[in-house]
Amino acid sequence: MRLQLCTWPEIETYLARSTGIIVPIGSTEQHGPNGLIGTDAICPEVVAAEVGERIGALVAPTLSIGMAQHHLAFPGSLALRPTTLIAVIRDVVQSLAVHGFRHVYFFNGHGGNVATAHAAFAEIHSDASFAGGEGGLRLKLANWYMGGRVQRLSRELFADSEGSHATPSEISLTWHAHPDRARPMTMTPRLAPQAEFGDARDYRQKFPDGRIGSDPSLASIEAGTRLFEASVVDTIEDYQAFLAQG
Repeated sequence: MRLQLCTWPEIETYLARSTGIIVPIGSTEQHGPNGLIGTDAICPEVVAAEVGERIGALVAPTLSIGMAQHHLAFPGSLALRPTTLIAVIRDVVQSLAVHGFRHVYFFNGHGGNVATAHAAFAEIHSDASFAGGEGGLRLKLANWYMGGRVQRLSRELFADSEGSHATPSEISLTWHAHPDRARPMTMTPRLAPQAEFGDARDYRQKFPDGRIGSDPSLASIEAGTRLFEASVVDTIEDYQAFLAQG
């Protein structure tokens, strides 16, 4: 079930049986020479949609712009400041809580969102604690690429070529979702460098084509289909365990 395709009476009926909702969250940023700028939003969005179909879970609209200031030296990248993203997450959660949602599962595709999302959760819980209210919200951030099946499959398919940005796994998954946008190509060097970085200029200087430690020339639609299925199964298990926490 996609929230934006429901009516309000349908949401009211849904809440009578479940207080859980999946909120895909990602980023709009460069992903190397052959990766789509929307990769980090596309990946959690397509997996979450399938999870929703298979188990009847409600899926919110994707939060598609994230904390990505370090990519702003590449055309097309968009970013929110950490404080802005915290405010967005707080407003989304509090909007859902007004209606009776108590289990909000953020399904993430961008590593740069992790610290900021957890800071937002801390702010939300602090609001309840300082107000002396009942609280009771359950919040979780899960990354589509960290499930056990996905991790094992990524190692099997790509080994040390996976890297940490513009990875062959995430590029493959976007090609599964949008096969008409597949752009196979050779990378030079084969493996991108690894290094610490700070602002956008520093990032561009250290990673001229946008990749970090990866070889996305290994990406394929076929690998993306396998990763998609692995992530769907991982996510169903994790989401259902999250709801069972009460």
